[in-house]
Amino acid sequence: MHTGSGVLVAILVVVLFSAGCLSAIFPNPQGPAPTQTTAPTPVPTTISPVSTIPVSQMALQPSDMPSGYILKDRSDISYLEMDQMSQNLGWRAGYSVTYYRLNEQQYDLTTVSQVIDLYTLSNMNTVFNVQEGAVTAQETGTTQIYQLPCPNMGDQTFAYRKTDSENPLLTTYSIIFTKKDVYEEVTMSGTTTDFETLKELAQTAAGRIQ
Repeated sequence: MHTGSGVLVAILVVVLFSAGCLSAIFPNPQGPAPTQTTAPTPVPTTISPVSTIPVSQMALQPSDMPSGYILKDRSDISYLEMDQMSQNLGWRAGYSVTYYRLNEQQYDLTTVSQVIDLYTLSNMNTVFNVQEGAVTAQETGTTQIYQLPCPNMGDQTFAYRKTDSENPLLTTYSIIFTKKDVYEEVTMSGTTTDFETLKELAQTAAGRIQ
């Protein structure tokens, strides 16, 4: 009897081992297998080829201006204000803002102006070429246009200085550029001008285009 019982116990142990039941009784000393986690799939981001904020939000703000400049005027631009060529090129909206700095004791008056226009995206190269051509066409016997080196503000950039021999105290610097479906002109004109400051303002303006 005892011998038969021992044989049965031995057979039961073998069956338990073969079925893996003892693994539940005597857990793996190395612990459970690590759980595999799947990394989340990154969501692709798309950048809009056209501006996505109101044109007024692209305008230079008083806080962007150097000390001493005062807001003179800011306003939307009416469709009826635009010439026929601009309308044909798909002009859709516009905004302008002007600041000035005045020192009567030194007979100093300087203005900074910004013009923002939205056009049909497919026409932006033509818009830029037309505007650049209009600038160079200003050259006359007394008015000279000098192209200046300037960092790219967007897709296309053209910077220049305009002088007038009949009014040597007045100098004008201007930067025109396109970015997405936006055309901009940022200009400083007066008796005390600073092209480096104008470049900083143009870069701020370009950064507002989203």
